Amino acid sequence: MPIDKIEKLAEEYERGRLFFDAKDYIGSARILAEVVAAAPGNLGARLLLARAYYHSAQLGRAEAQLRLILERDPAEEYACLLLGRTLQRQHRQKDAEPYLRLHAAMTGA
Repeated sequence: MPIDKIEKLAEEYERGRLFFDAKDYIGSARILAEVVAAAPGNLGARLLLARAYYHSAQLGRAEAQLRLILERDPAEEYACLLLGRTLQRQHRQKDAEPYLRLHAAMTGA
């Protein structure tokens, strides 16, 4: 990937973080979705996108992103916690329990 494209993605990621920090989760998700589309292997951007989806109640989208993260990095403890909480918010407690237990085992919480 050319350096100018990498720099542009980094700027867009930072912009998405600013929107997230300002609690504009929908705006953040729009920006970060484009970053993730351009750099699908960037798990940090994908996790922030999942968080933006979660906080904007786009729970199906959050779940899909979190499952992709855990496929690529099963030891991502925060993704386990957030997937568990996402499933709980969808009233899917039984589906949530394994992820919450896994998070607890990883963190000692």
